[in-house]
Amino acid sequence: MTRIDLEKKTVHAVRPIGAIDIDFDFLIVASGCTASYFGNDQFNRYAPSMKTVDDALEIRGRILGAFEMAETEKDEEARRAWLNFAVIGGGPTGVEMAGQIAELSQRAMKKNFRNFDPADIKVRIFDGGEEVLATFGNRLSGKAANELRKLGIELKLQCRVVDIDREGLTFQGPDGEEQWACRTKVWAAGVEASPLGRLLAEAAGAEIDRAGRVQVEADCSLPGQPDVFVVGDLMALDGLPGVAEVAMQSGIHAATAIKKRSRGETETKPFKYRDLGSMAYVSRFRAVVDFKGIQVAGLLGWLMWAFVHLTFMTGFKNRFLALFGWLGAFVGSSRSERTITLRQVSARVLAEGESVEPGVESMLRAPDSDQT
Repeated sequence: MTRIDLEKKTVHAVRPIGAIDIDFDFLIVASGCTASYFGNDQFNRYAPSMKTVDDALEIRGRILGAFEMAETEKDEEARRAWLNFAVIGGGPTGVEMAGQIAELSQRAMKKNFRNFDPADIKVRIFDGGEEVLATFGNRLSGKAANELRKLGIELKLQCRVVDIDREGLTFQGPDGEEQWACRTKVWAAGVEASPLGRLLAEAAGAEIDRAGRVQVEADCSLPGQPDVFVVGDLMALDGLPGVAEVAMQSGIHAATAIKKRSRGETETKPFKYRDLGSMAYVSRFRAVVDFKGIQVAGLLGWLMWAFVHLTFMTGFKNRFLALFGWLGAFVGSSRSERTITLRQVSARVLAEGESVEPGVESMLRAPDSDQT
């Protein structure tokens, strides 16, 4: 989507086979958020975020590729750099990512390599605050930190990453500025609203907040446009957080309002958010949960986390597949999702500007290649 004409009620969209204008009676805009690099967008080249399926596949390729590169590396110092993993950001996404990398090395990748022990990797979480999962409070934050340290994850708190390049990163901490050789970096430090929010606000004359979210009316509609709704992470309303529950509840509210208006009803109720608590996965059989003042950590927290995630999935088949997938990952030690495709390799090589052998670049750029 590149343009919205609110007067004509059309959406202009671009497709691979050409542009198209789509008419609408009602419109729900739920394009969510993207990663925020706080003005340092060049960091994305070496430290991708995880907001889309493509991002997840790229990060998987980088992590698994680092093990493969370490296996073939002859220089011990260079191998160490391949076995260093940095996660920038100590929120739920960063904590879960760091825990998954540590568990991958200690369990799923065990005995897969001859020249090094995968369990010897070093994972660091960099965060400018004083604790990880700061929004969960001191008690749960402390428990999460202890679980991370048990996995061998190093917490670099009060450390702000100021530069990232192909070889590593530079961070500013209590002891001054330091550098760390690290070939694999994941960005989980912040988010901002989709650029579509600013586009929509300009079309409607609405305001946006510092994160680029659109200020909406009490019923989630765009000011002056009762047939256009903005929901989820793109919506700014009463200081609501950008979490999944807000997105799901505001989406349901907008759908209900549209159903009423299609029946001729002109008034809609204001959106009321029901806070169902917060939870974060830390490691295998370990999670933290904060529900209406009740704080739970450890195995019980993980069981609650698993139950809630299964409950909110749509369709019995999805729940069934997820449950058995989790059993294989959590109870067993194998991971079947270890394929690295040529497209994942090409995304990294071309993005980082690495030199390749003659003839290889054209193969990497080939859009229909199915080589692995």
